[in-house]
Amino acid sequence: MNTTALIRPAWTPATIALMVIGFMVFWPLGLAMLAYIIWGDRLDGFKRDVNRATDGIFAGCRRGSDKAARWGHGSSRTGNVAFDDWREKELERLAEERRKLDEMLNEFDEYARELRRAKDQEEFDRFMAERNKRTAPTTTNDATGKPAPKRGKGTNLLDD
Repeated sequence: MNTTALIRPAWTPATIALMVIGFMVFWPLGLAMLAYIIWGDRLDGFKRDVNRATDGIFAGCRRGSDKAARWGHGSSRTGNVAFDDWREKELERLAEERRKLDEMLNEFDEYARELRRAKDQEEFDRFMAERNKRTAPTTTNDATGKPAPKRGKGTNLLDD
């Protein structure tokens, strides 16, 4: 079998003829053929990148179906009754272990959440105490300890 294609991204008589015919029939076809001749050698890399991206997108679907089959949701019987029974018992044991681990994870998350809440509450209380100290109105004169004189209307030029 010949490894070179008749229509490949290069300036061959076939591609030039297809480009000219494409321009005569419908100009976007000729333009597409010109683009293929110029940039067609990059299509392999482009296809590879697109395939990788779509594989990444659909890998989650495959993982989900693999998990279903692995946890006994699929019909994956081997025909050997003893092996299938042992496998089911092991899967049940692993499912129980997973359930225990999930419970421990939930307990730890709750514990960590409570610690964060307590820390946040302590920081908030400290902030409020400092804020109240700073914004507390002073009713005495600092130097003499006597009450500060009350200002009435007219004692300050900006009061008018």
